Amino acid sequence: MTRKSAIAALLLLPSFSYAATVLSAPPELNNKSYVLMDYETGQILASKNENEKLAPASMTKMMTSYIIEQKLLKGELTENEQVRMNESAWCKGSSSESCMYVPLNGTATVLEMLRGIIIQSGNDASKAMAEHIAGNEGTFAHMMNQEAKRIGMVNTQFINSTGMPAEGHYSTAKDMAVLAQHIIKDSSKYYPIYSEKEFTFNGIKQGNRNALLYTDPSVDGLKTGHTDEAGYCLTTSSKRGPMRLISVIFGTPSMSERADQTRTLLAWGFANFETANVQPANQVLAKAKVWFGKEDEVQVGLAENFSVTMPKGKADGIKTQLVVQPNLNAPLQKGQVVGKLVASLDGKVIAEKPLVALKPVEEASFFARLIDHIKQFFSNLF
Repeated sequence: MTRKSAIAALLLLPSFSYAATVLSAPPELNNKSYVLMDYETGQILASKNENEKLAPASMTKMMTSYIIEQKLLKGELTENEQVRMNESAWCKGSSSESCMYVPLNGTATVLEMLRGIIIQSGNDASKAMAEHIAGNEGTFAHMMNQEAKRIGMVNTQFINSTGMPAEGHYSTAKDMAVLAQHIIKDSSKYYPIYSEKEFTFNGIKQGNRNALLYTDPSVDGLKTGHTDEAGYCLTTSSKRGPMRLISVIFGTPSMSERADQTRTLLAWGFANFETANVQPANQVLAKAKVWFGKEDEVQVGLAENFSVTMPKGKADGIKTQLVVQPNLNAPLQKGQVVGKLVASLDGKVIAEKPLVALKPVEEASFFARLIDHIKQFFSNLF
């Protein structure tokens, strides 16, 4: 590969062809907002009011559980660590909210609390964990908002850990889909909990409120929500073959409606789209020029398989382009991002994947670097 082609950095790779139109229009659904997202690419396949700020009800607890899971994975919490149920978090037996029913001043392990949050939608477990981690629920809400910003939830603000009605507590269908994406990917060790159908604590057995877990074997999460303000809400993940779809529905009029609408949305998505493997990982896609290194070139490729979800139908042509950063300088680490592989259809970018160095390149000696500086100076004149 020449230096000019490396710096020009637009290398046309073999194309993969799929139809540009779907088989049918998205379904009309009686709700406030919805999103259907492809998990692999984050591509929105269908939506209605996707960025409208709405009360998320207990879908809020997805962020509470995500923070707990990440702290477990980092070693900042342990599964068997005991968590105390203070009076400020304790459920007093009211039927107006979901509870895990940990006794006042009693304890449960972090893993039990996590199950109580995900499966039983326990407000008491959510508040107890918020206090355990941050000292109080307000400080934990600040932590939730920081995490939301970090992962790209751009229209979300949390006031509490539970989703109970509060002024200024809102999210969007798109943001909740982004959160579901991160839970599935980042918390894979704990993600199976989201598909568990029941959990018993303190002699009280409660079933998961996600009705699709009982009727659709492809569904493996995530979280329901309901308040009078929010209506009936549901974030769902379904995997059929190589394709995983995430649906988020806000504000349906009933429990049965949120389940039925989710079934309809998922069925439409799987009927109209398919996932294609564009490029496997760890294959040499090109050799790019490197300055100031012991080697003049570096092999570049993908660290992860690159798949895109496309409409089903006649072939119409995915085009892929390899975009390499100009003027790569040693040292380069294995896995260091040096560009991106871009997939497009009809001139529109539909997905990207980071391009990385497949091998390290060490820095050259002082005199070799000096020669490269001279070469680079004169090459930039032409």
